[in-house]
Amino acid sequence: MGKPEFFITPGYGDFMLKELHYSQAVKIGNRVETSGQGGWDDAFNFPASVEDEIAKAFDNITRTLATAGASWEHVIHVNSYHVGGFPPEVNATMVKLFRRYMPQHSPIWTQLGVAALGLPQMRIEIRVTAIIPE
Repeated sequence: MGKPEFFITPGYGDFMLKELHYSQAVKIGNRVETSGQGGWDDAFNFPASVEDEIAKAFDNITRTLATAGASWEHVIHVNSYHVGGFPPEVNATMVKLFRRYMPQHSPIWTQLGVAALGLPQMRIEIRVTAIIPE
């Protein structure tokens, strides 16, 4: 096992490191773990719809994985945290994006309903585990 390497997503990740003292991803050997990614832009603005917020979170995961040399093709596990339960549009959006970002495989997935997330306007947070083939 190698030494952990920590990665910062350019933009919002710089703020998170400076203000909250955490990284967006860690790579140990060929394994990459991300911190929870929300559906924010670099100024922490959120879309009006939960569907767009989920899509933006997927975009942010793409950016974060790339900092560690990984991509969605390497994702094996997804955890998603949801405020407000699981109305049909939430699962439909998640599944649609799974199929778009991971058309060749189906990761394991854990969904959790939560009372609140790190920012009051957040309705979704997603974290992933990726394994890069050696």
